[in-house]
This record gives sequence, C-alpha cells and structure tokens, in this order.
Amino acid sequence: MADPEAKSGIFPSEAPLKNEYSGEDVTVAEGGGLSNPDHVDLQRALKARHITMIAIGGAIGTGLIIGTGEALAKAGPAAILIAYAWVGFIVYLVMCALGEMAAWLPLPSGFTGYAVRFVDPALGFTLGWTYWFKYIILSPNQLTAGALVISYWIPKEKVNPGVWITIFLLLIISINYFGVRFFGEFEFWLSSFKVVVILGIILLSFILMLGGGPDHDRKGFRFWKKPGAFNTYIETGDAGRFFAFWSTMVSATFAYLGTELVGVTVGEAQNPRRTIPRAIKLTFWRILVFYVLSVLLVGTLVPYNDKKLAFAVGASSSAAASPFVVAIELSGIPVLSHILNACILLFVFSAANSDLYIATRTIYGLSREGKAPKIFSRTDRRGIPVFALAASSLFLLLSYMNVSSDSKVIFKYFVNLVTIFGLLTWISILVTHIYFVRARKAQNVPVESLAYVAPFGVVGSYGALVFCIIIALTKNYDVFTHNKKWGNFDYKNFITAYLGIPLYLILIFGYKFTTGCKGVDPATADLWTGKDEIDREEAAYLARKDAEVEKYAGSHWFYRTFVSWLF
Repeated sequence: MADPEAKSGIFPSEAPLKNEYSGEDVTVAEGGGLSNPDHVDLQRALKARHITMIAIGGAIGTGLIIGTGEALAKAGPAAILIAYAWVGFIVYLVMCALGEMAAWLPLPSGFTGYAVRFVDPALGFTLGWTYWFKYIILSPNQLTAGALVISYWIPKEKVNPGVWITIFLLLIISINYFGVRFFGEFEFWLSSFKVVVILGIILLSFILMLGGGPDHDRKGFRFWKKPGAFNTYIETGDAGRFFAFWSTMVSATFAYLGTELVGVTVGEAQNPRRTIPRAIKLTFWRILVFYVLSVLLVGTLVPYNDKKLAFAVGASSSAAASPFVVAIELSGIPVLSHILNACILLFVFSAANSDLYIATRTIYGLSREGKAPKIFSRTDRRGIPVFALAASSLFLLLSYMNVSSDSKVIFKYFVNLVTIFGLLTWISILVTHIYFVRARKAQNVPVESLAYVAPFGVVGSYGALVFCIIIALTKNYDVFTHNKKWGNFDYKNFITAYLGIPLYLILIFGYKFTTGCKGVDPATADLWTGKDEIDREEAAYLARKDAEVEKYAGSHWFYRTFVSWLF
C-alpha cells in the first residue's frame, strides 16, 4: 500500500520519495531538463496536512478579505450578511452532495471521475476543463488584488501597478518551478498563518464593536441605522435595495470558491467513512465562523459609504482594498492597519502561488486522461510538468491589463469570470449527485450501506441546483440596465459575466459529437469498481490505529479538542 501520508489526486507533489507502486527508491536529478517523451510521472510527497491546509487556505482568501469590501460599498451590511449566509448554505449543500459520493467511493480523480461514471463522459471532460479555466483566471486575479493592496501605501499615480505584478509573477513562477521541494511546507505554514490571522481579525472586530478600541466608541449596530443596513443600486426605494442585495451574489459566490477542494482532498483520505462526515460538519462551522461572522462584524465597523473603502463612490487615492483594514483605521489603532494590510498582501501572494499550482496540475491530469494535448503531461527529470506550468503561466499576463486600466475595474472583470466557472463547477457536482442517487436506487443499494448520507438528500441537491442556475443567469443583471444614471449596455461586464456558459455548452456537446459518447444508464452506472480495494485499505488502516491506541492514548487529546476543528 502507498505511503499513508502520500496522496493522489489534484495535488500531486514533486519531492522525491519512493515509487508508489514498486516501493523502490526513486533517484531524481537535481537539475531541470526534459525527461524522455514517455516520462509523465510526478514525484508525489504532499502529506495530508499539506493538502488540507492548501485547500483551506485557497478557500479563505481574496473573496473574503477584499471582495467583501466591494459588496459592502455597493449593498450595505445587512445585504451582504444575508447574501453570504445564503450562498454559504448553498455551498454546504454542494459539499454534502460531494461528501456522499466521496464517502462511498473516494476516487483520486475527484468529482470529474464521478461525472464520468454516473452522468456522462462529456460532463467529466467539461468539468475538468471548466476547473482549469477557473484557476487560470484566479491566478491573474490574485495579482490584481495584490496591486490593489499595495495601492494603500503607494498610489498607482506614483508607481504603475505593472511593477508589482511583474515582481509577483516572477516569484510565483519561480516557486512553482524551482521551489517544489519546499512548496508543500511553505503553503502549509502560510495557510495556517492565514487561519490564525482571520480568527484574530474576528476577535478584534468583536472587541472594537463593543468599544474596546482606542476611541472607546461602542459602535454596536449604529451604521445599520445611519447610513443604513441596505444601500440602493440602480433604483431608489425597495427596488433599489433588492437590486443592491442581488448584486452582491457575485462577491458572495467568489468568496466561497475553493471550498469544494476540501471535499476532493478529504475524499481521498484515510478512513473516509469517519473522515468525510466529520469534514462536512466542520465545513458548516467554518462557513459560519470564517465567513458569516466576519461579514457581520465588519458591517458593524465600517459604513458602506466610507471614502476609505477602495470600492466606495468617491474613494480616496489611498483607500484600502480590505474593509477590515478600514475598520482598524477608523478605530484609531496606530500601525495595526499597516500590519494587517501586509498580512493581506501575504495572503494574496499565497493564493496566487497555490492557484497556479492547481491550474498546472489540473491541465496535467486532463492530459494524462487523454482529454488534453499529450505535451501537457510531459515532465522534466524532477517530475515537474513544465509545459503544463508554462501554459498556465501564460494567463498570468492577463494581469497586465492593470497597466492601462483601474485595478478595481480589472478585479471586477476577473471576479465575473471566476464566479461563472465556479458556479458551473457547483452545478456539475450537484447534477452528478442527483445521478448518483438515481443509480443507487436503480441498483438497489440501501441507504444503510452508505458511510455518509447528505442530510437534505437529493431534495437539497435539487434546491441548490435551482439556485445555482438562477445566480449564474442573473448575477450580473445590471449589464442589461438602460437608464441615464447607469448608462447603456455594458458589453465588457456582459462578456466576462457570461462567457463561461456558452463555453461550457460547447465543450459538452462538442465532446459528445466528436466521441459519440452517451449518457450513463443509472442501472449500469459503475458504483463498484475500486471499492473493494478502498475497503481493504481502510480495514488495514483501522487495524493499525487500533494497535496504536494503547501506546498513544491521550497524547493527541489537546490537538483533537482545541485545534483540529480549524482544519
């Protein structure tokens, strides 16, 4: 059996260990250089803790720290609280659907493998490419966010954002190419630091809300009264408040993108029958604490019309991209706003780094499955998929649009693109779960035999699917508005908002037309291949753990009780 700490799937690593199948030592050259044309293997050594923290670190990033500022300025504190809570519930339903399939059959290929087995090979093909599109846009989006964060100290009028983008771009490409030996450890500690900082921000925000800052101003919910809990957008009155609320669906969706990565990695974990139900429960609490609570608190500390918000109307030249930085500045705490802004810059750098890594491995995986050109599965002598890395890195050049345009505008374009690809991914997962349930019923697999059952069942997946489709179709409704205040048809936002939908349909029907593949019949869907091996591995794992219970009894109590729930 493979090293229990080594994992397959979306995060294969390159550090040298042993051959996973033969157990023989693998000798890896120090230098680069292409291997022979048949060399397509990665050297895998990312441990479970690395994978989990990379996934969590990717989910807690730009969307929460920076995207919340745009949503707050546009819609107000009550609107973003409702939007983030509702989209968070939809994400929880997506995770439950993915968890049910992963607990039954933890496939290394993740949700693309489930789509192929239970729905249609065309959906698996499309889902894989959609996921790559999402991450090749996320990477330049993170560089844009970095330029926004730096503008807090150095306005773009003094130093062009292209300078900072070039520095970040070179650094993350170098780390992905040269720094693979320490990539996992680097991202693990950076993501851990991110979680600790987020918890610190939540605690500090609560203290400032109650008047514990230097100004001793007990703010409470004052800003919910003046300027108000809801801003207006496009129209005035109730209609304007609803339009403002619905416009935040883009920001709320963007904030949660990446959460599904946790489900993929946990689906490959040891002892999945116990791990997956626990992971789904913890996902619920992470959504509640990291997202809903932080959005609630920042809405009590920063009025939506404050000129220090970068996305507010009439914002100052040194406005902060993050509302959390503005909250600290308004409370009068010296220096801390600069420290937090520096931490956010580190967050953005970490996210850009891991996003490029995921994009590279996604196109590499598609190539290995014959769903992308073979050249993308070629590796050098160190096991690095250099052509996949080069192809994914090319899209980082999109961030140079910041040179001639406002970073805030470019950030919105990238958010539009990323959210539509993310929503299409969630839609595909939910459709796959619905087909999985159909196959299970058609083949008379009893519910009792499942290690984890989605608490809302297939009804929850249908409900989440409907809302995901509605959000995907209407999230950028404002591009269609025609009035004196907001102008005519906004074709740039329209393209970035909806480009993913025709591309998604073209990939599905193009693959079906080219290959002639047909949808999977529920009665013959493959629910069993590989399950016996997983059951044997789990039994062996449980036997080892039982043997260790007496030896290590109580030694990990503190970690399990006070720390593990974070991760």
